[in-house]
Amino acid sequence: MTEPNEAATLFAPRLAADGMVLDPARYAGRSACVIGAGLGGLALAIRLQSAGIATTIIEARQTPGGFAHSHESDGFTFDAGPAIVTEPAGLEELWALSGHEMARDVELVPVVPLYRLNWPDGANFEYSGDPQALTAEIARINPADVAGFDRLVEYSDGIYRDGYRRLAQTPLPDFRAMLKSVPALARMRAWQSVYASVARYIGNERLRQALSFHTLMAGGNPMTTSVANAPLLDPARHGGAWWARGGTGRLVAGMVRHFERLGGAVRLGDPVIRIHTMGTHACEVVTQGGWMQRFDAVASNADVVHTYRDLLGQTKHGKDQARRLMRKRFGPSLFVVHFALEGKWPGIPHRMVLFGPRYRGLLNDIFNLGVLPRDMMIFLDHPTVTDPSLAPAGKSVFRAVVPVAHMGKLAVDWDQIGPMLEKRVLDEIGRRLIPDIHDRIVTRFHYTPRDFALDLNAHLGSAFGLEPLPWQSGWLRTHNRDDVIDNLYFVGAGTHPGAGFPGVVAGAKVTAGLMLKDLIVERRV
Repeated sequence: MTEPNEAATLFAPRLAADGMVLDPARYAGRSACVIGAGLGGLALAIRLQSAGIATTIIEARQTPGGFAHSHESDGFTFDAGPAIVTEPAGLEELWALSGHEMARDVELVPVVPLYRLNWPDGANFEYSGDPQALTAEIARINPADVAGFDRLVEYSDGIYRDGYRRLAQTPLPDFRAMLKSVPALARMRAWQSVYASVARYIGNERLRQALSFHTLMAGGNPMTTSVANAPLLDPARHGGAWWARGGTGRLVAGMVRHFERLGGAVRLGDPVIRIHTMGTHACEVVTQGGWMQRFDAVASNADVVHTYRDLLGQTKHGKDQARRLMRKRFGPSLFVVHFALEGKWPGIPHRMVLFGPRYRGLLNDIFNLGVLPRDMMIFLDHPTVTDPSLAPAGKSVFRAVVPVAHMGKLAVDWDQIGPMLEKRVLDEIGRRLIPDIHDRIVTRFHYTPRDFALDLNAHLGSAFGLEPLPWQSGWLRTHNRDDVIDNLYFVGAGTHPGAGFPGVVAGAKVTAGLMLKDLIVERRV
């Protein structure tokens, strides 16, 4: 392992993050703890360690990754993390901070097309990152929408550049900071939902679905999530879609390897059970195994309700914040079926979306009514078409992800419902893509909202944390720095800017910027 002081000797004061020159001398003797080794926690820890802050990650599970963990069995790799990597520049920056290249630890390969969308009658739509190819697909479905799509692209790019991107990378320390962005967002009609914004330009209903569904991947309802909280068009259009060779688990392992190379410490399989405070200061972290240590700053990548209710439950502030959060609206959960098949399937792309017969009604069932409908929308991942190393020769790996209501709205016995829903999902994939799917299955297992709650301490089994509604976004979301405990910070889906791969990586940069400013060692003259 590289010596702990390598970070200091690698970069000295020669690089910048959030406008600050990172000089290790400015953080001499400073320490930080990051609770949770999810993608956001790892990204934050790398930024802190790169700046010369002695950082320790504490992860409850035996393996890092959090929601992006992976499972290997009999030569198969099953990933729970994102099916594709978008905006890879945010990842590459984590290595560049200390003068390294990400390729040393992680290889990204392109995914083409971004998606293939499929409807029950067999109709397909190729969602491409190539503007001309995408326009051609629009024209094939409905020529009358081509002109509207051109205007939508122009509007979307403006929202993405001046709204979503700028806000996602900006800390919002108080309500006034958020208000400064209101006039610009109002001029862009950024309060409108993603679906309503698409519908202003596009008349065909299937095209409206094709150009709004991606909001679901960050836990948002296309009918209610505003364009200020989500890109109007898939963010992969701006930086392509990529896959980490070997799976998301290899990406996580690469991040851990880089963090440890810089001198960071990782403690696995020992969950934090308490954050001790002294007045308005977090002073000590205690784990289930009895390990405890003092830190200058503590950042939580854990579920925000779990952090306040359980880790800070001995404080009035923790109890009050937990009660306040539990009154908010949380995003949906997911029902996930992992399966492996005999044979190769070159005709099935890396990512598909199998729409059901309903769209608006299905979303209403999931987000509002909390019922388990007969129809469903299936996000089908087929990573072995891009990376055959995930399965033994002649076999393929798949993952089917179905949005469902969280446990607060959908109170069912998942031990009973899980096997039945798994069969329904596989039956639908068989009907539309692989007729003999049940005969070809080598192995399969499923993951339910209850598993999200038990394995990852996710409140109500939500896979995304707080729903990205206008009144639960920006400064109105859990703050990147707590308002009362002055050295407690948050990173990940529960805080600003929100869930999704680009969101948590961008949020790590926001939180790191606040921590770096707060932890500067004052030099005596």
